[in-house]
Amino acid sequence: MAVWLVRAGSAGEFEEKFISERRVYVTWGLLDVDLSRFEEREQVQSVLAERYPESKPKTLQNWSSQVWPFAQRMQVGDWVVMPLKTQPVVYIGEILGDYQFEAQGSSPFFHWRSVRWIGEAIPRAQFSQDLLYSFGAFMTICRIRRNNAESRIRAMAASGWQPETMKQLVGDLATASDEAAVEEAETDLELTGKDHIARLIARRFKGHRLTTLVAAILKAQGFSIWQSPEGADGGVDILASNGVMGFGEQTICVEVKSGDGLVDRPTVDKLLGAMSKFNASQGLFVAWGGYRSTVQKELASSFFRLRLWNQNDLLDQLFLYYDRLDESIKSELPLKRIWTVALTEDV
Repeated sequence: MAVWLVRAGSAGEFEEKFISERRVYVTWGLLDVDLSRFEEREQVQSVLAERYPESKPKTLQNWSSQVWPFAQRMQVGDWVVMPLKTQPVVYIGEILGDYQFEAQGSSPFFHWRSVRWIGEAIPRAQFSQDLLYSFGAFMTICRIRRNNAESRIRAMAASGWQPETMKQLVGDLATASDEAAVEEAETDLELTGKDHIARLIARRFKGHRLTTLVAAILKAQGFSIWQSPEGADGGVDILASNGVMGFGEQTICVEVKSGDGLVDRPTVDKLLGAMSKFNASQGLFVAWGGYRSTVQKELASSFFRLRLWNQNDLLDQLFLYYDRLDESIKSELPLKRIWTVALTEDV
């Protein structure tokens, strides 16, 4: 059985729909035609050309090579890998049904397959780096082949999604064929770089030390901070203010969770209670492992009082203020800014 990469929108905007409906979709908004009636991929490319007349031939060829397998190559029993953009986790599902076309469906959800999620919110850190390279392929839909990925992912499922051991990894790579090592799709270098940096942070800023990194970023932003010592923190890890010596109008309570698990609503609510206890006007919750899917939506009413950072948000703030960090932090987390081509699906 094959393993396929499927993305839920370029920015993860359809992730909740895919997860809650237990479906994977083709998300080309103008492609309102039944793909099962075509016998050749070139026919799909012709339809795409009609609906996207401004697109280049290479782009149309790229798109058709993704859309065609969804309708004609995927099989019941195949697995799909969906790396989330909004959280540092991966969902893995088993395809349960044949290709479906819904002519009256809302754009872009005309084409779908039902799935059973057999691996939910698996931390990206559980996967070996070469698998993450494949998950970072710069395509919306493609088959994952490199380095015996199919058998290795199935072996991880059998072990309860535990990370591969070195013995398993060496054995699988030794038996990989030349054909399986070929990867046609470009890799998202930005995502790959973030994965490397996230692994370094996970090693050097474990547990309470992640609070130290968050505190350093807030100091680089101009806040005066108080950081709780390791151990029981009374409901808050950091107190921050934008005033001199910490006497300012903007006062923030910060809670930091360094684990890989998803944070739920009751855990975030504790920070809201701590804000009242410490007379803080705002709160910041930092969850390295991310949040349960409904947390962001449920806390929309607290938007002007509370901010939720996941791993991606923390990395973005790190990159933005890195040059202003203390030298001691930069020595533990040595980073270098580089330039590279900003790849898209039509490059």
